[in-house]
Amino acid sequence: MADKTPLIQPDKGQEATAIHLVNRDGFADWVKKLSAGQRAALAAQKFDGGGYQVGIVPDGDGFFAVGGVANPDNLSSWCLAKLAEVLPEGTYRRVDGEPGPALHGWQTAQYVFDRYKKPERPVGPRVLLTKEAGRIDAAIAEAKAVSLVRDLVNTPAEDMGPEALEAQCEKLAKAHSAKLSVTKGDALEREYPMVHAVGRAAARTHAPRIMHLTWGKEGDPVLAIVGKGVAFDSGGLDIKPASGMLLMKKDMGGAAHAIALAGLVMGAKLRVRLHLLVPAVENAISGNAFRPGDVLKTRKGLTVEIGNTDAEGRLILGDALQRASEEKPELIIDFATLTGAARVALGPDYPALMTRRDETAEELIAAGKASDDQPWRLPLPEAYREWLSSDIADLNNSHTNGFAGASVAGLFLDKFVGEGIDWAHFDTFAWRPVGKPGRPKGGDAYGLRAAWHMLQKRFGSA
Repeated sequence: MADKTPLIQPDKGQEATAIHLVNRDGFADWVKKLSAGQRAALAAQKFDGGGYQVGIVPDGDGFFAVGGVANPDNLSSWCLAKLAEVLPEGTYRRVDGEPGPALHGWQTAQYVFDRYKKPERPVGPRVLLTKEAGRIDAAIAEAKAVSLVRDLVNTPAEDMGPEALEAQCEKLAKAHSAKLSVTKGDALEREYPMVHAVGRAAARTHAPRIMHLTWGKEGDPVLAIVGKGVAFDSGGLDIKPASGMLLMKKDMGGAAHAIALAGLVMGAKLRVRLHLLVPAVENAISGNAFRPGDVLKTRKGLTVEIGNTDAEGRLILGDALQRASEEKPELIIDFATLTGAARVALGPDYPALMTRRDETAEELIAAGKASDDQPWRLPLPEAYREWLSSDIADLNNSHTNGFAGASVAGLFLDKFVGEGIDWAHFDTFAWRPVGKPGRPKGGDAYGLRAAWHMLQKRFGSA
């Protein structure tokens, strides 16, 4: 967030600038209550109650704000986001209602990534008051989780390599008194051979590793969260073109989502035994890079022929999902910026969701709709499993017919999830190419809130 000041605070009757919310249907009647000068001010701003419009209305020595929304009686997460973006520093209060779900967008609209470049005209915090004090802590935690994803994804690969992802896991473990183990070097090659193979060509400063954080009571249901941490993806020897490589700092977006979700789980003290697994690599090019045609060993014991070194995310996830399965979890959720095919099918705004169980998909979709973070389910078709066949190994990491790329990648991962385990896979973009109110251009969280609200409903707090 742009400032450490809590952007949501309890309404105790303190002085605050009023915010009125109207829509086009109600604007004509509402504006009649204003003075001629105030009506003229709104007319000059071409305000008519349209969505995301903002009006500033003089009122004595100050002003009040007007926001256009679709329905003032049924706000979404983003209904106050444009106001939060354009209003000056100060404290605000909604008139004739509470912000409700819009507490989220009010905060995320004020996100600024300023690690390398400071704003020329920084704006101080815009604080929103609410009488619903019980919502505040949860709303702040959720917005901070989204901001964490954005920070991690926006940071260039030189400063967000495997070592930096390890540091994030260490910080998370320390904050919640969790246990963290890190496997690298010779132990990584023995225990997680695909993670090692994908990352072995990177410089020593970006050496591959896997982080495993554990938290919670031993007897509670096991929840495993796994995130793809490819800090940068050159494509390997099957090198990407320059245009395809430009945004590959975001290829650790799955890890960012997993770390943020684990923080929410521990912060709310859900009744689970948590296992967070983050395999972290850079898919680089050097003399010891893994090659097309190589056959890799895996933690599970299967062999994988490499059809394409640019299909590396599923490799490191395979070893991590196998390790998660060894805990016999009640649920595994993984996040990965896995396939371009998912983006061709769904665009940037809808994370692709694949699950083994219909009920789990329904839970996640319902939670996403309720929190304005809706995933879209894609199938795991049994008929397509044969497309991963290999003449010399148990399976191939890619297929050549070009069909159903997201689902086929999901089927590859499914081979490494233990039999009968409830599993959900998010193929998420982690990047917003065009800004929207509350959602600036750059790194972003997709599917995080859907997963979080589903977990709250399923497991509850301690």
